[in-house]
Order: sequence, then structure tokens, then C-alpha cells
Amino acid sequence: MAPETSHETTPYDRYGTDVLGSGTGTGPGARGSSHHRARPVSRPLAAEHGLVVEEVQTGWVGAVVRVEKSGGLHVVVLEDRRGRTRTFPLGPGFWVDGQPVELTAPVTSRAPQPPARTASGSRAVVGQRARVARGSRIWVEGKHDAELVEKVWGDDLRVEGVVVELLDGVDNLTDALADFQPTAERRVGVLVDHLVPGSKERRIADEALRTVRPGTVLVLGHPYVDVWQAVRPQRVGLDTWPTIERGTEWKLGILRELGWPADGPADVGLAWKRILGTVRTYADLEPSLLGRVEELIDFVTA
Repeated sequence: MAPETSHETTPYDRYGTDVLGSGTGTGPGARGSSHHRARPVSRPLAAEHGLVVEEVQTGWVGAVVRVEKSGGLHVVVLEDRRGRTRTFPLGPGFWVDGQPVELTAPVTSRAPQPPARTASGSRAVVGQRARVARGSRIWVEGKHDAELVEKVWGDDLRVEGVVVELLDGVDNLTDALADFQPTAERRVGVLVDHLVPGSKERRIADEALRTVRPGTVLVLGHPYVDVWQAVRPQRVGLDTWPTIERGTEWKLGILRELGWPADGPADVGLAWKRILGTVRTYADLEPSLLGRVEELIDFVTA
């Protein structure tokens, strides 16, 4: 009787030279029909997380952990049943369920995902239309104040139905309140720059409050000369906002300190656009402004 022979295989040659050849075996010594089926073409398959594949050359079997870029090439990371991982180039050379596949990067949705939080730090409300405007209002002194409030609290204000309006300077506060006629159902919250003891703004606010019913108007403010200073100075590359000499127009003085163009209103407008562009969330603003705006929103929505 002829002695039995054995064939040692490597992780690669166990697939043979024709990995899908017909016959009774799959290795290079397999015997069977002299007719072979056509070799199938690898089909593309997205490397979705959890997909179990076998890498042909090494025989490594593992589940897809992730697809990433490394050295400018897409690679797939596979984790075996012992928790070990190996990385392979994305493309041909893999098997899934006994069939050759060419792994491709998974398709991800390009649609923007709603943030979990708004810029103000509030929980985002998804899919809700803006509420019909309330009778109550928030007034701010100027355009820059309004744009900053919109940038950070805009989503919250639309959900609450609160409209922000320009006062065009605190000097107009008493007349504006007389025209608006605030009531318990139509309240007014006012945000004022440089609202500190002894300032002109404090005196005007106190005089205006004496002309309305208590509880219908709330005037709050921050200590800064201008709302620009409510943006953390680090956002524009400063440690602190510089002190501008009395008699110098404050914003132009700031622009000169920053080394930015400072020839007139056009340069001021461009500078504010640049500063506002650095504000991403409430974390880029000073707490002395954050707390006041939150109080005003609570007041007009109570």
C-alpha cells in the first residue's frame, strides 16, 4: 500500500492558485474535473463597522473597527476575537462569506447633523418652527449688540418667540418706553453698555424706570464701554482689551492698538465683522454679559 502523503500549507497557499477552482479540494494538489468555472470578480463592499472579513494573504479574520486615512491612503482596522487589531490597505484582497470582495470606504451622510447644544449652551430643539413673536421685547443699544446676541442666543430666541430690537442709544430709552407702553403681558428687557454706578447710562436707566409700572421693564447691562469688550480678548489675539485715552473715539483707538485699518466707519464695520467671526459659542464671551442676557430672556418669557 502506498504511504499517505501530506501537504503543508501557508496562510496564503491554503487558498491555492485558483481560490475558486472546481474539484474536491481548494489547494494546489486538488483533483477533480478538468473543467474550471470562470474566476469571479471581486465585488465592491462597504467596510461597515462590525463586518467580519478575512484578509487573503495573511489569513487574518476580524471585524471592521474603523476606516481611516493613514499616509494619504484609506486603511481598514480589523479586530479579531481576542481583541487584537491589525491594519490593512482598503481595496481588494478580502473574503466575506467565501466570496472575494473589494472593501470600500463606507458612505456617510453629508447632511449636516443638528448640534446637541445651541451656541448659548442650551439643549438644541430639533424640528420645531420658530414661535410666533411674543408681545414682549428685548432692546439693545445698537447693531453690534444685536448681532452678537443673535450669534449666540438666536436659536433660543426663535424657540421662545422673542424679538430683539434696536434702541439706537440709551438716550432714547424714556421716549421708547412711552411709545411702547409696557404691561405685565408686554414686558421690555433692556441691555445697556457701561451700566455702572455713577455713569450717564445708569442715571438715564433710573430715570426711565420711574416712568413705567414696576415689574414691566428690566434694565440690565455690562460694565464695558462697548459690547466689543464682552468678547474675550484672546479671540483677537490680546491678553486684555487696551485702555483708550479719554477724548479718543474708543473703537478707532482699539483698531489702532490692534494694528488694523482705522480710517473711519467702514473700517469699524469690517473690524466688527472680523471680531464677531471669532465668536463660536457662549464660551467666547465674558460672564458679565452672559448672565445679563440670560436674565433678560427669562424676564420677557416669564
